[in-house]
Amino acid sequence: MTPVVTIEKATKVYPGPRPRMPEVTAADAIDLTVAPGEVFGLLGPNGAGKTTTMGMCTARIRPTSGRITIAGVDVAAEPVRVKRAIGVVNQFNTLDRSCSVYENVYLHCRFFNMRASDARRRTGELLAQFTLTERAKALPRALSGGLAQRVQLARAVAHRPAVLFLDEPTAGLDPQSRLALWQLIRDLRATGVTVLLTTHYMEEADELCDRVAIIDHGRVLVVDSPEALKSGLHADTIVAVAVERDAEGLATAMRALPGVHSAEPVDGKVRVLARGGDTVGRLVETAMHHGLRDVSVTAPSLENVFIQLTGRDLRE
Repeated sequence: MTPVVTIEKATKVYPGPRPRMPEVTAADAIDLTVAPGEVFGLLGPNGAGKTTTMGMCTARIRPTSGRITIAGVDVAAEPVRVKRAIGVVNQFNTLDRSCSVYENVYLHCRFFNMRASDARRRTGELLAQFTLTERAKALPRALSGGLAQRVQLARAVAHRPAVLFLDEPTAGLDPQSRLALWQLIRDLRATGVTVLLTTHYMEEADELCDRVAIIDHGRVLVVDSPEALKSGLHADTIVAVAVERDAEGLATAMRALPGVHSAEPVDGKVRVLARGGDTVGRLVETAMHHGLRDVSVTAPSLENVFIQLTGRDLRE
């Protein structure tokens, strides 16, 4: 299947913040492809290069080097043509504050050369689809964060783009609004829309994405499905043990236990990747000799994958 998004060695280097200071590489030879109908996630901490990569794909940031094509069109060579094929929802509210919900969507349709009758029909369809009909006359300042994001999403797909770009789509939303937006993204995928989203929420990428690329310091560390990445940990349980003393010695002792894949000391705790139902009991018993203070047990997550790759928390 021919990719709808192709990123080849895309690099963005910014000058140093002051004269004679070193340059800043925000994206470092990014190589990625996204298949039609796929939900693809760029996962990483703040400052990892996710938004820069998104900006290069949407013609907002010009790469220093490399090549990006959207639906077969070179982004740098034909940015206007590319913008006709994409929808974009940024991190911040970009709704026209002087226009109602209806007008924000309707005017977007008109910008993309829809006839007035077609634009009215399309706007009505989208307001119904995104459960916004009752809010049609409301101004953006009267909307909650979740409602405003739904309007932005409806506006972004009004012209039926081939690819929808979502940059941190649920940042700042309450849990209920986040779950509602997740369902809307799933619904769009079911209609064949290709989605490329950035996020630093591990559970978001796990829930929504067919594949994810974990990015840090402008580089792609790994690309695969969430399930494949988690299975690569060789563990079915993640145990975090906080002790009063000698976390290093505890980690060494835990590595010798049956069922333990790895044990690493981090900030007074020991993070253990383990397999087998009896292993947790053995870990707790061993930790008792080091002044056990706390223990938590979780299932493997994408954050654990990131920690294994980089040695630090995803949110750092």
